[in-house]
Amino acid sequence: MSSRRAIVHGTGLLGASVGLGLRSQGWEVAGWDPDPAALTEATRRGAIGSSLDGPDADADLVVMAAPPAAIAKSLEDLDTEALVTDIAGVKTPIVSVASHLPHFVGGHPMAGGETSGASLATRTMFQGATWVLTSDGANPGDVARLGEITRSLGANPVVMTAEDHDAAVARVSHLPHVIAAALMRLADEDPATLSLAGGGFRDLTRIAAGDSTWWAEVLTANAAQVGASIVELQKALDGWRGIIDDNSDGALDTELEAARIARASLGEHHSQVRVVLLDRPGEIARVGHALEASRVDVRDFQLRHGEHGGGGILTISVKGEGKDALTVALADEGFEVRVDD
Repeated sequence: MSSRRAIVHGTGLLGASVGLGLRSQGWEVAGWDPDPAALTEATRRGAIGSSLDGPDADADLVVMAAPPAAIAKSLEDLDTEALVTDIAGVKTPIVSVASHLPHFVGGHPMAGGETSGASLATRTMFQGATWVLTSDGANPGDVARLGEITRSLGANPVVMTAEDHDAAVARVSHLPHVIAAALMRLADEDPATLSLAGGGFRDLTRIAAGDSTWWAEVLTANAAQVGASIVELQKALDGWRGIIDDNSDGALDTELEAARIARASLGEHHSQVRVVLLDRPGEIARVGHALEASRVDVRDFQLRHGEHGGGGILTISVKGEGKDALTVALADEGFEVRVDD
């Protein structure tokens, strides 16, 4: 057996991205997925070097990359001396069911998006992302080893308990998804309301476009912490309602400014460069020329088509220091540009 052999169980977006990243670091990677189409696509993308007929653990590293319930079921029957980890967005039930494994370290890469499938996987998926490693019952040497592996994929490993992880992601990941879904359902009750939805609403509700089956499972698995977060939010919203109604001594300004400062502290800053696209051939190609000329670090694209006729608004998210170079390059191409910091 190779000293650098990994097996990925589940070859969707994150599993395939792990495979691509490991292979780029010289690992031999095999994969298995209960969906033959997913396995075929992961093979085509080069995420795995060989496909398996069923679950296997004959490797140095086993990565369980499936929905939480599927991971838990697979871990129950797993018997291996390999280093085993997972990518589930909820950790307490996973760590519990894996307690019989001698070398298990729970994991959760804070990466991905509302899309799914190996066709969108990249070896740089985890670049700069936080990758949680759970300490519950884990051998410190195994935690350190997995930390080295995640760093080799470009991630920043953070060690915490499963309970602390689940409480934290309930607030910064699971609750935001519930909010996005609730806002979409509220706005969807009136077509006229949705017709007024602009960039702010679209940004806020983007994650509601995620796989509903997958999200339902994650929210259910972390129900206690999500429920507690909803109660906290309800109390916070009641407070905001009182401040808005009263606004004595500039309390609303104070709260909004505190929120702005907190938001600005979220590490790497991205600027939104909004480009007006006309209904004519070659518009995207000209944007491409500007991107090539400016050499900016692009983090996201969003295209909103015009409601009537062609064209629309292309929003390009770039690292803060790249906005000026991109703005100049787009202006040189004749585009109308707006920058939102």
